[in-house]
Amino acid sequence: METTIKKPLTGLTLEQLRNVAAECGMPSFAAKQMSQWLYEKRVTSIDEMTNLSKSARQRLSTDYCIGVTPPKAAAESTDGTVKYLFDGKGGRDIEAVYIPDKDRATLCVSSQAGCRMGCKFCMTGRQGFHGNLTACDIINQIMAIPQSRSLTNVVFMGMGEPMDNLPAVLQAIEVLTSPWGLAWSPKRITVSTIGKINEMKTLLDTTKVHLAVSLHSPYPEQRASLMPVERAYHSRDVIALLRQYDFAHQRRLSFEYIMWRGVNDSLRDADALARLLKGLDCRVNLIRFHAIPDSDLSTSSTDTMTAFRDRLNEHGVTATIRTSRGEDIAAACGMLAGKARKEQ
Repeated sequence: METTIKKPLTGLTLEQLRNVAAECGMPSFAAKQMSQWLYEKRVTSIDEMTNLSKSARQRLSTDYCIGVTPPKAAAESTDGTVKYLFDGKGGRDIEAVYIPDKDRATLCVSSQAGCRMGCKFCMTGRQGFHGNLTACDIINQIMAIPQSRSLTNVVFMGMGEPMDNLPAVLQAIEVLTSPWGLAWSPKRITVSTIGKINEMKTLLDTTKVHLAVSLHSPYPEQRASLMPVERAYHSRDVIALLRQYDFAHQRRLSFEYIMWRGVNDSLRDADALARLLKGLDCRVNLIRFHAIPDSDLSTSSTDTMTAFRDRLNEHGVTATIRTSRGEDIAAACGMLAGKARKEQ
């Protein structure tokens, strides 16, 4: 006997819910009712949608489910960071990281199982690509954790390259920011990218979320040795595109810069980075490298990072050193790897 796999309602837009309503013989306004049950009241079963008729709920339940599933496991750091494991794709699960910090509570979400980009310094890239997450998979990370309702920010900086799965990321952002959805301000959302130019332009043109670009070197040849994507999407072209947008007001632009001892951490490198970013309204986040197995890269010293930050600030480039969180549970930047199902 075959078991029908029910389709999740979570992650659907209002227009998609209208299609579901029509398919189930419900009036169009039932879509708004469903969205309120899903995103505002956060019901756990279709039976709880009590302003839909009993027959409508029965028809809906035949093919659909709510679709919010709890994490499979959690690990808590000594600093309060919590890493959650969720079902992923292609036999590889995915991770999301909850980061409490004074009056902020940020969730770092994944957009793919694995990653195609192959950055030399990243555990996610080492595992290869296993599949794109759906909007439901992304929204589920946000709605299924115990701290869901207290979140202040979401960053698309987990596993995967968001621009490599842009349709699902845009759909998730629509659910997050729409009045019929979770009704967040786009100022609470940051999307990270290695710089896929056309997709990045689409994101900038269709949303108002903040953007973070993974740069890591001011020199194209060196960046290409660390990030193969430089050969397809040149950092100079990425920055030329960004110069066409206004980041002086509501929307913020930041550059992620992991620092490695003797590689990209000299004052000469800081001068080159300042020249590259001159005139852009942006912030540079300096990130401590978190060692991964079989890597010949090593972490810059605190004194070196401080001098690098100060040199950028002297050039008029706002720079800060990002505090490392969750390193003891492999939840820090570049350390997310998920688990193969057979390993669990």
